[in-house]
Formats: sequence, C-alpha cells, structure tokens
Amino acid sequence: MIRTLLMVGIAAAALAVVACQKQGGDDAAFGARVQAYLMAHPDDLQKALDHMQSYEQDAQAKTEALADAKAKSDLPALRAALERDPRDFVANPDGRVTVTEFYDYRCPHCINIAPKVVSLIRQHPDVRFVFKEMPIFGATSEHAARAALAAKAQGKDYVGLYEAFMAAHPLTDDAIDQLAAAKGVNLTEMNDPANVAKANTQMQDISKLATRLAIDGTPGFVVGDTIVYGEDYDSLAAAIDKAEGHT
Repeated sequence: MIRTLLMVGIAAAALAVVACQKQGGDDAAFGARVQAYLMAHPDDLQKALDHMQSYEQDAQAKTEALADAKAKSDLPALRAALERDPRDFVANPDGRVTVTEFYDYRCPHCINIAPKVVSLIRQHPDVRFVFKEMPIFGATSEHAARAALAAKAQGKDYVGLYEAFMAAHPLTDDAIDQLAAAKGVNLTEMNDPANVAKANTQMQDISKLATRLAIDGTPGFVVGDTIVYGEDYDSLAAAIDKAEGHT
C-alpha cells in the first residue's frame, strides 16, 4: 500500500512539474499524454521509486554519519556530564571502566537488554555503570524515572528497582508506586513539588545531553569514545573489552 501511494505521488509530481514547465497549449491534453505514458510504462515509475528510496537512504546514512562524528568530537567536553554528574546513580562506583546507559523503563529494547545490564553490573565489579533516566514514552515513563531518582536520593535499592520496573508488564502508574514502596521509597517525599521539580530538571538535562551525543532513542550506551545505539549487547561488550584493553 505504501509503495502504491509513493508511486501515485511520483506520478502526480511528474504531472505537476511538466505542467509548470509547459508554456501555452492545452495543459489538460498534455497532462493526459503524460499520464497515459506513465500508465503504459509502469517500470519507469518503479525505477523512479527505487531511485528515490536509494537517494533517501544514502542521505539518511550521511546525516547519521555526520551526527555520529559530531557526537564523538563533542565527547571530551561532555565527559563530566556524562560520567560524573552527582545526581545520577552509579553502580560499582570504583570500577575502572565506565559505561553510561540512557534508557526508558517502557522501551521494549531497554526491557530486553535490562537482564544483561544487571548481570554485567553484578558479575563485573570493574565496570562502573552510570544510569541516565531518559523517559521518552510519556507521563508514566516520567513517573517511573522520578521514582528511581527518589530511590537514589533516599539511598534505596536503585538497581533492584530498575530491575523490577523493567520486569513489570505492563508498567502502570499504580505498579510504579507499589514497586517503589516495596523498595522502601517514601512516596510522599518523592511527590514533594520541590523534589519533582529537581527530578524534572535532571531529566531535561539528560535529554539535552543525549541530543548532543546523537542519541535520539533508547537504549543508548557510551563506553569511552564509543557510542552504542540501540539494543546491541555484542557491540556494548566489545566496547567494554576495548576500554579494558583486551582488544
């Protein structure tokens, strides 16, 4: 259906162009001849569609490559915000290799990779893991992020809550409060307007940082000078090995 619509769009664009370029004469008759030609030669439409798709893919690849290069060039200046923001929760704070994750508790890809993240933290104490709350799936995701930040501020089990949120299907507002309370989070303190404002500011800062790093979706990981986009644990593990000097 989409390809059909695109082909119709190309035909319409062709008709519009030739109509604008034609000077004088019977525009309706000329347009009819163009339409007849396109109907009689559908392969030409297909070639035009393939060319357009190829052009768009190449343009997108170039745009992404430029954004990735810009992000990597900005990394040194962003290192402190990325790895040493005292507002973020850090697992294995004495680890010599730092991994930073940008994530949303309701993101399917974040949910899929979460067990591997937790295993990495627990089995590799040399990996210092920074959690960046980046809710992109609306108010419920923001609610979950504020609950996690409250757990950090109140000294509760942040990693355990991360794990619980990622395992809850569906993760609703009621479930968030129940899981947070079960981990000892004081919900009254969490919902204090001043604390809500602080959490919102932190999440906004994280979103801006992610934009600077060309991370426009979740999950996103940064290890040293390597940015890993999406649910790609193999690339994440390879980046950690590289940072540890194993490769």
